[in-house]
Amino acid sequence: MSRAAPGAFQRIVVFALILCVSRGGFPIAASAEASLIAGLDDLADKRIGVLQASVQDLYASEHFPDARISRFLNQADTVTALRADKVDAVIAPYLQLREAQKLDDSLVFLPDKILSVPVGAAFHKENPELRDKFNAFLRQIQADGTLDDLLGRYWDDDNFAMPEIAADTRNGKLNYGVTASIGLPFVSISAGEFVGLEIELARRFAADLEMELVIRDIEFTGLIASLATGKVDMIGGGVAITEERQRQVDFSDPVYEVYSVAMTRRDKADTQAVNRTQYGDETIAPPEASADEGGSEIKGPRFLAKLTDSFYRNIILEQRYLLILHGLCVTVVLSLLALVFGTALGAAVCAARMGKNAPLKRAAKVYIALLRGVPVLVVLMIIYYIVFASVNIDPFFVATIAFGMNFAAYVAEMFRAGIESVDGGQREAGIAGGFTPRQTFWYITLPQAARRILPVYKGEFISLVKMTSVVGYIAVQDLTKAGDIIRSRTMEAFFPLIMVAFLYFLVSWLLTSFLSDLERRVDPRSARTGGAS
Repeated sequence: MSRAAPGAFQRIVVFALILCVSRGGFPIAASAEASLIAGLDDLADKRIGVLQASVQDLYASEHFPDARISRFLNQADTVTALRADKVDAVIAPYLQLREAQKLDDSLVFLPDKILSVPVGAAFHKENPELRDKFNAFLRQIQADGTLDDLLGRYWDDDNFAMPEIAADTRNGKLNYGVTASIGLPFVSISAGEFVGLEIELARRFAADLEMELVIRDIEFTGLIASLATGKVDMIGGGVAITEERQRQVDFSDPVYEVYSVAMTRRDKADTQAVNRTQYGDETIAPPEASADEGGSEIKGPRFLAKLTDSFYRNIILEQRYLLILHGLCVTVVLSLLALVFGTALGAAVCAARMGKNAPLKRAAKVYIALLRGVPVLVVLMIIYYIVFASVNIDPFFVATIAFGMNFAAYVAEMFRAGIESVDGGQREAGIAGGFTPRQTFWYITLPQAARRILPVYKGEFISLVKMTSVVGYIAVQDLTKAGDIIRSRTMEAFFPLIMVAFLYFLVSWLLTSFLSDLERRVDPRSARTGGAS
């Protein structure tokens, strides 16, 4: 009976995989047609990239049910996927794709604009006063021409320089949620400072209220949830006004309208159809193909020049290395704090798990089972949006608690296994030698258990460091988030991702070296070898 169960389970898994593939629900079953793309109709059976939870996501799902739709967490990834031939086209706001085309002349627009939607600021449903104040502010800047000046500078002139806006902060703080990786002209980060149309608009509004603007960088999919749970007072960053979103939050009057377009690669497009693309009163002529296009060989010096230029634009320009350094510090400090908190909590859970108090023992077992069985990202979101829903707490400390709690579940089992691996005769010998039970544990059991625990503890800590890469979901700008922001500006993947990967490796290697040294110190065999040498 025991031998038949694994076979039955394997058959069920194989059947489920076959069923998934046969219904077209498994990624490896996807195949893209090779026909050229002349317009929107040709996207019906193609691979389409969209920003997850955006109006473009909804549009693509409704209008292209047979297409393979890839949903990305930031706009830069949609363009990166298009350039890498992971998708055949992307659908996004024209103004953002226009910035991408300026950086890569191999990208071309498809005819016809789509999805002209109003955009506004959003507010908590229980704070209509703040929404009314914003609407009054909006009417004022529309009347005096300030809004037209804003739209002209950011949309038409590509002038992204932020003016000085003096503000009296006597009335407290205004917590404002945006997504920096949306990119210009809406929101981005330059030289360590938030810039863009939405940022200037929010700064002017905060100055009008005589409040200090506190900007929270939140993943796009978490903006509405952050506002609905009171983590921020208002959100912006090009959020389209839709009926579904209005059920959860209150929107201001429309600030402006944006329309979306589809973009593809030049080698996938019907060049005659996209030769001149008309959007309303604006005619977009695609840039001429570069001299290297068409498979010509790139010479060594030219390749190095491009590599150097890419490094400059991704790391040096606008002091983007400051984003990397700040993110690195956040990742390291968060990992260390979670380590300390998780180790202490894990020791307490282990003590309850091995104790004689039946209720505490059961509670410890449930805690370990739950935290080990639920993904850490889900734990992070539950603690941020549910446990601390009504508490104004810094998301960095929420992340410390979430990662520490997850780490504690594994630490508790490590400690228990290590302690139970020590021969019971050792404890009996300690008691017989006159030690108290506590002295026996500290001087006999624990040192021997530590030698068995440290190798596993070291590996689990490195996993903790890498797990912190999801902390951007609750508006903490860590190392991974810094790379996302840079990619949103340059639309390049190589240097931001390689730099982030290298720094994660460096942090992991340094911490592993430290713990390995500690492991040698508690191992009497290593101590004897070192002493003899």
